[in-house]
Amino acid sequence: MTNEENTARTSVELPEELLISFAKFLAPEIVKFYQSDEGKEYYAQWLKKHPEYS
Repeated sequence: MTNEENTARTSVELPEELLISFAKFLAPEIVKFYQSDEGKEYYAQWLKKHPEYS
């Protein structure tokens, strides 16, 4: 199976309303994580590996 065939088989179109509601649910959880001590440490470690983003 080619990569194009595999992509075509696994591609799913989702309604925009579903994607928006999922984003509205997920965004505050991501913010909460990065405001936590664990999230701040994770981000600090990530920045050390990717200094071009600091």
